[in-house]
Amino acid sequence: MSNIEAKISVAVQQFEKVMKAQLERVEKMKSGDDFVDFSKLDTIIIGVCGGDGIGPVITNEAARVLEYLLKAEVESGKVEFRYIDGLTIEKRVEVMKAIPDDVLAQLKECHVILKGPTTTPRKGDPWPNIESANVSMRKELDLFANVRPVKVPAEGIDWTFFRENTEGAYTLGSDGTNVTDDLAVDFTVTTTQGTERIARLAYDYARKNNKGKVSIITKANVVKTTDGKFLSICQDVAKDYPEIETDDWYIDITTAKLVDEKRRKDFKVFVLPNLYGDILTDEAAEFQGGVGTAGSANYGKRYSMFEAIHGSAPRMMNEGRGIYADPCSMLRASVLLLSHIGYQEQADKLERALDICMYEEKKMSITGRDTGCTCEDFGNYVMGTVESL
Repeated sequence: MSNIEAKISVAVQQFEKVMKAQLERVEKMKSGDDFVDFSKLDTIIIGVCGGDGIGPVITNEAARVLEYLLKAEVESGKVEFRYIDGLTIEKRVEVMKAIPDDVLAQLKECHVILKGPTTTPRKGDPWPNIESANVSMRKELDLFANVRPVKVPAEGIDWTFFRENTEGAYTLGSDGTNVTDDLAVDFTVTTTQGTERIARLAYDYARKNNKGKVSIITKANVVKTTDGKFLSICQDVAKDYPEIETDDWYIDITTAKLVDEKRRKDFKVFVLPNLYGDILTDEAAEFQGGVGTAGSANYGKRYSMFEAIHGSAPRMMNEGRGIYADPCSMLRASVLLLSHIGYQEQADKLERALDICMYEEKKMSITGRDTGCTCEDFGNYVMGTVESL
């Protein structure tokens, strides 16, 4: 066997390993449980996992606001907060796992998780190449739906993105192979079960919230197999929701239309694969004030996780500016958390308070530096505003 043939054989073995793992995942999806009914739980356990960089700063501030809003529920034993350490890049590198075993065990004891940003090493960084903690958590807890709302009433923007969370390029991003020094190959995957459940969640949301329109985003004209499958399955699901208008767009033109003042008002609900969802929601967040203002929910049937959409900003910490980190992303995520576990009144109050503090009164400004308020000061501002509602 030639050297090239041997390298191809190794690559084929890697592909076989990946495909077997994905087929096992499909079988698990086929036998999945129903969603948790929080109203039937004696105690709802909220895990607070700060991550690293500015993660603990903004996560603990959001948790402080949540504890304030849920004070009566905590005192009655209906809600319990658990603070979980160990998801720092240092600890993860020490054990060479995206999520250390002891941390994962603690996370699995919770019903919902408020999670701060975590550092994901890239080529050239001083850290070893370990998988993203976010990607690993989504896979381990089967958090298949990443939901990111973006709203700017003055611009006529009211978007909700349903990003598939457990498939696509991100899922297998650490499973690619260097066939030779000249050829590297990564994998992407689309399954019937994975696509159908994210599509149905998006259409259910549109129906329940009177959104009236769902846009399917792919690049199915070029990525014909996986994106083509995603598009066709979403279109099949759409048939069960005849009252909801469905259209489909390619990812490249969609990014352009979001900045078109006339056309962007037409979009309501988006459903899209993992990579496209990450890119498009970052663009969308800019209309709302930047990624620091946007939170997201990661829904599964057993577990759910709520987080910011931005990274851990290690530079801020290295420069001693961590206390000035913007908590708005985590506070927006907290709105989604409250709604998910059944405390809609508290969710509405927090959302209204954030709108007042961020866009209307704006008595405090967050700049990320000592020219603005601290993270804690802004949290106090939000709680004071909630109290006045």
